[in-house]
Amino acid sequence: MPDPAARQIAFVNAAHIYTHYSLLVLATAVLGMVAQAPEAFGREYGPILALGTGMFVLYGLGSLPMGWLAERFGRRAMMAAFFLGTGGASVLAGLAETPLTLGLALAVMGCFAAIYHPVGTAMLVEAAAASPSGKIGRAVGINGAFGNMGVALAPVVTALVAARMGWHWAFVLPGAVFIATGLLWLREPAFDAAKQAANAKPFPAIPPAIVRRAVVVLLALAAVSGLVFNAFALLLPKLMEERLAGSPDLLPVVGLLAFLATICGGLTQFTVGHLIDRQTLKNVFLPLALVQVPCLLALSVVQGWLVLPLAALMAASIFGQVTVNETMTARYVAPALRVKLYSIRFTIGFLGAASASPLVGFLHQATGSLAAPMLVLAGFGAVTFACALLFPNRREELQPELWARAGGCRGGGGRAAGRGAGPAGRLSGLRGLACRLP
Repeated sequence: MPDPAARQIAFVNAAHIYTHYSLLVLATAVLGMVAQAPEAFGREYGPILALGTGMFVLYGLGSLPMGWLAERFGRRAMMAAFFLGTGGASVLAGLAETPLTLGLALAVMGCFAAIYHPVGTAMLVEAAAASPSGKIGRAVGINGAFGNMGVALAPVVTALVAARMGWHWAFVLPGAVFIATGLLWLREPAFDAAKQAANAKPFPAIPPAIVRRAVVVLLALAAVSGLVFNAFALLLPKLMEERLAGSPDLLPVVGLLAFLATICGGLTQFTVGHLIDRQTLKNVFLPLALVQVPCLLALSVVQGWLVLPLAALMAASIFGQVTVNETMTARYVAPALRVKLYSIRFTIGFLGAASASPLVGFLHQATGSLAAPMLVLAGFGAVTFACALLFPNRREELQPELWARAGGCRGGGGRAAGRGAGPAGRLSGLRGLACRLP
């Protein structure tokens, strides 16, 4: 039987699949709704897609209080709420018969889905640090691949279910799976982080100026990457329909093409996860950021089968970057602060993501094509590249013991926070935080 850390990582990985899957069902289901229920939802792609705006807004805003709620109710209870709440809301979305009820159900789903990233990511890093290997980068890369699997599966599974069973079932069936997983999670013994933390390495004392620079870049990047990530994921099925499939009747083909493009991102995340345990984050990040602008500019005009490799390269860049961003927080922020910083970072990122749905819908409705959204995203891709240039490039990332020579703070704050031991350890960890982020 897997050890407690491995079991926690397995549930967190499953939750990452469910998070991204649930948020992207509408992006493909809308193509079925236009054909199957025009009398209820209309025949226009943009207005139906915009019904997901509330979902993404609450998904973004809801991330902010999750760190504090996790401290009050516990991470285990919050993850149970994620599985059961997201699943229940997905079922309600499938039962909706009007735009209002669908929009409300999606908003509730976004609120519960907001739990995963700030809480689940901190649980993942905690369990990975306590595992025998202690390789956080590898665990984050694998976790990112699972999240990407959710992004990749959403269009192909939704398209097949909507074409064969109706768009309602595209929401109901995954909702039932989420609920079943939540019931299994409730039967899982609690992971004793304090007991397992003895395996974790103490967190180093990093010079404050370097931490400030890393955090500022990370938060700036969050807003930009959130918009690019979500907008590209939302418009990918429509891109395949417009440039390749040619007809809404070829819904399963659209889903399959979107899946093929997106799965490249999952492979990249797995590879990046291994690389960042051997390379500095900037060395991995720069090549990923460099390809976004030319890819998006090309996708704004290219027609035919050339769209597929370009979309695959763009997906590889976007999803590979996610793995780098997750590891930035783990390498530069003490464990005592991670859940709160994840909450702030994901809130900023998801506010950017929330603007993706109305932005893509408005630009498509105004221009009649996806060229304009691609050009706008290319501009944000240039900002991503600038953030990559500004991020610290320190060999101490791979050899934390060298931070002491770099002029880090003295004292045991980082060590105690790394061990996560008791009230005294948490107090010392806060002192270490004050030293790193004055």
